[in-house]
Amino acid sequence: MNAARTDTGRILLVVTGGIAAYKACDVVRELKHAGLEVDVILTREAGAFVTATTFEALSGRRVHSELLPGVTDGEIDHIRLGRSADVVGVVPATANFIAKLHAGLCDDLASATLLALPKQVPILVAPAMNVEMWTHPVTQRNLRELKVAMAGRLSLLEPVAKELACGEVGPGGLPEPAAIATALRALLPKRKGTTSA
Repeated sequence: MNAARTDTGRILLVVTGGIAAYKACDVVRELKHAGLEVDVILTREAGAFVTATTFEALSGRRVHSELLPGVTDGEIDHIRLGRSADVVGVVPATANFIAKLHAGLCDDLASATLLALPKQVPILVAPAMNVEMWTHPVTQRNLRELKVAMAGRLSLLEPVAKELACGEVGPGGLPEPAAIATALRALLPKRKGTTSA
């Protein structure tokens, strides 16, 4: 019988407020099955789709949502969360959140954490949105310029073409959770004595 591959490391999953937020639950499950620790930042908008309790049950860890008061055991949350992560995933990444990252805004815990993220920590962005929002020139410009500004740290997992929640068909769907988990695991730093199986 083949044993499942296990990784070591910690993933920080930023869940933003799109209808596909519920799929992030399965991403957490996939990562936990791979032996990884997962911290979750849930934006206020994402909390309208999936509760913090769900992510806490799946991850076994406290979910973080608020920028303020922003201190846990004497450490500033938006600094501590980024520094303890090996990889960050934004799943799903809404057009609004991508625009905030592009502009360097940090008015909530998720955006402040990413702005304070150490330069060696890679970020995977998995957008999900309406077709028109995805193909809009501003969204595409924001992603292009973000990739350049982040000097190779930002990886994009392009949305898939499918029937979307709005009823339209086209690119904008979140990739399957297993594919997202695999992409996140591929960004983990290689540790001495480990092999990929």
